[in-house]
Amino acid sequence: MSLTAWVSGAKPLERRLYALAAVLMASGVAHLGVQAVAGGPWEGPVSWRKPATFGLAFGLTLATITWVSGLVALSGRARRAALVTFAAACCLEVTVITLQAWRRVPSHFNTDGPLNSALAYAAAAGGVVLVLVTAVLAGASVRRRPDVPIALRVAVRIGLGTFTLALAAGIAMIAVGVAAERAGTLVDAYAAAARYKTTHAAFMHGVLLLPGLAWLGERTTWSQVRRLEAAASAGTGFVLAAGAVGAMSMGLLPALPAVALAATGTALVLWTAIGTVWRLHQDAAQRPQRSAATVGAGRGHVLRGG
Repeated sequence: MSLTAWVSGAKPLERRLYALAAVLMASGVAHLGVQAVAGGPWEGPVSWRKPATFGLAFGLTLATITWVSGLVALSGRARRAALVTFAAACCLEVTVITLQAWRRVPSHFNTDGPLNSALAYAAAAGGVVLVLVTAVLAGASVRRRPDVPIALRVAVRIGLGTFTLALAAGIAMIAVGVAAERAGTLVDAYAAAARYKTTHAAFMHGVLLLPGLAWLGERTTWSQVRRLEAAASAGTGFVLAAGAVGAMSMGLLPALPAVALAATGTALVLWTAIGTVWRLHQDAAQRPQRSAATVGAGRGHVLRGG
């Protein structure tokens, strides 16, 4: 199925959410341009990096959740409610980050004055909403959907599970940061939250990667068992790599074994991805041969008077 056919076949709400996701990503790209023109630090609590990365990440996440939510066992009404709520939270997060970047003040943990406090707590509330909606989707993914291939169901379950972990790490960042800011300064808040930052990033986009690979696998001539093995391999690799990186960043695992585990997990994901793409390439190359053989067999049948 082409991208055009896929989008045109989407429901009206899905098309609107894909369009909204594109707007969020465009905002991120635009702020990369602002960074290039205006300059300034890339890291730190006040930088153009934050609206750029948040716009890109939340736009991609909204598009992903819009797609993946159609693969779990939710009623139409429940799915619409979940998607609208999730989209509103995504827009809130990006709006707060972008507004504070243009005001040239920190966005997170900044309770200096009524406006900054309101924006900081609004963003924190949006994060909680994202976790709750994702937890609902993850719970729904456990229930069986007979019309969704088993390899894709497994990939969606693992993807939503890891995405929930990413958001949980984000909530942990907010919680420890707020506590540190109240007990000390804004610098203390950012230092305390940094412990969970890598874990948050490492688990973030498995919800797109794993179902995406499984979706490609469904377009190969592999057997159902082989497609399931590929989905399980990619899922295991992603969890291994992201878990090792996160554990190392939080000081829970020494560097050497963490690097070894992360390399092993990454290799599993890459091996699955390369194998899937290679199978698609082979299938595409063999398709004209199969078509020619079918046509030849038909002509022979006609010439024999069949």
